[in-house]
Amino acid sequence: MSYYMEVQGSPGSKTANLCCPHIMPRVKPYMSLSHPFTSLVLFCLLAGCAIKEGPDSAQTPDSLFDPEPSAAYKKPSAAYKEPSAAHKEPSAAYKEPSAQDSTVVQTDLWQRMRDGFRLSHATDRKRVMDELKWYVNHPEYVERVTKRAAPHLHHIIEELEKRGLPLEFALLPIVESAYDPFAYSHSRAAGLWQFIPGTARVYGLKIDWWYDGRRDVRASTKAAIDYLEYLHNMLGEDWLLALAAYNAGQGNVLSSIRASKLPADEVNFWSLKVFRETYTYVPRLLAISELINHPDRYHMTLPDVANKPYWEVVETMGQLDLNKAAELADVSSKEIYILNAGFNQWATHPDGPHELIIPVGKVDVFRERVSELPPNERLAWQRHKVSYGESLGAIANRYRTTVDTIRSANDIRGNLIRAGESLMIPAASPDADYAMSLSSRLATKQQTLETHYGSEPITYIVKPGDSFWEIAHKFDVGMRELAKWNGMGTTGLLHPGTELKIFKKTNNTNNTQTKAQPVGLRANQVRKLSYRVRKGESLSLIASKFNISVQSIKSWNDALNVKKYIHPGDRLTLYVDVTRLIN
Repeated sequence: MSYYMEVQGSPGSKTANLCCPHIMPRVKPYMSLSHPFTSLVLFCLLAGCAIKEGPDSAQTPDSLFDPEPSAAYKKPSAAYKEPSAAHKEPSAAYKEPSAQDSTVVQTDLWQRMRDGFRLSHATDRKRVMDELKWYVNHPEYVERVTKRAAPHLHHIIEELEKRGLPLEFALLPIVESAYDPFAYSHSRAAGLWQFIPGTARVYGLKIDWWYDGRRDVRASTKAAIDYLEYLHNMLGEDWLLALAAYNAGQGNVLSSIRASKLPADEVNFWSLKVFRETYTYVPRLLAISELINHPDRYHMTLPDVANKPYWEVVETMGQLDLNKAAELADVSSKEIYILNAGFNQWATHPDGPHELIIPVGKVDVFRERVSELPPNERLAWQRHKVSYGESLGAIANRYRTTVDTIRSANDIRGNLIRAGESLMIPAASPDADYAMSLSSRLATKQQTLETHYGSEPITYIVKPGDSFWEIAHKFDVGMRELAKWNGMGTTGLLHPGTELKIFKKTNNTNNTQTKAQPVGLRANQVRKLSYRVRKGESLSLIASKFNISVQSIKSWNDALNVKKYIHPGDRLTLYVDVTRLIN
């Protein structure tokens, strides 16, 4: 899975994605064909690639890093924890909890976590020490991510303890996402645990218009533990190799194991050639674990985190506007969105489960108020009068909802609606702050990019057969940048008609651009056309035909700002780059 590391001083962005593949544990010599994931494993063995897809899955052996020589690093000073020799034998690197651990009730969550540490932090390894030094030299980053982690640590630690996993894994979201539930990588990995869509669905995470389970802390934590446990059991019961496989994909790890030609009892993370990103992934987790284990040793101060739940799951008894939920709980809309980051839109999922995460101190008042809330106040409603030619899809897009939601609210079967009739549309509360919703986050991001680049973006309409590579090449931009600008992954599908924003630096300091001149096009390449709308044509179809955007057509034709639809015979003014016309 991909991870995020916040980069200090990064202009216009708080995080920069550093995608890291990892390696896998030693493979058990035998595996029962009755194992529920056997077919999945066999597929990976045959394909030589991971469940998790990403930009690094196709790297060649030339990009592999050699294993670290055992004598390549001088013995550290006594200030550092002396590692055991157990790192060479994966099974021995796991510490059994002491009797004291099970009897002492901790009031400090950090100490509870330390009592559950089971891995050798391998501070005799240069890779670990390099990562540790980075953390020590960036105390502001450590402070920021640990504070961000605090609301969720109790839940994650409890879930890890129930399953008997090392509590170092409670720190894995620091490596993966900087504990940002809205983290998203160019490989389409999302959430605290950075699941890509394919792996997410394998482990039961639902993803649709309303909801993304990858950002739901409860659902994604369960899925991550399931995945880690599966990797550990399948690949030799070596947690370090399981971690590597979680990042790189089991196919890549198995390939590294086969390429090493080492006897089974000599295979471990440190003995394998690995990809560049994988090379530091496991050491990074060990380093942050060492830092949390001995903060005083490294002159680090951790935020106080009590050993008790920060939030509780509460039944909402039906779909609920998130802004209304914040009002009922006496908390900010932003806090509700961050705690319930799985919701893509302005409300909970209409199909349920009807639950919200609420801060513990607000649970009682929320329960009381939501139980007394009239049904017509659960969502904000708008009345829409259907115009001639309108479809349910167009109305749904306008109000940021779905066709199914409109059908359900108005008891409509099928797609037939009549001009003049009124529909009740559940929609975002008036004046609500939905800055964390999916569409709002992307819009905010693109506005920031527009300021950074100093010009309006080029809007490109995806045509059948287009790929990220072709579009990036056409506009002379990076493929990863193109995907990132549009909140997508390079491996995702591009659907015809999709609008992509393309940002390019402009050298035009005289600001001579007019609304009739698209940004980024040379004047001698642009021609003014008077175009007559033909039967069956839409703005999207015309835009695709001339490789321009719908928004540009609207800006060049002021009448479209008040006129909702075009009709055969209408005249449109278009400005077309003649060098980009295919027909």
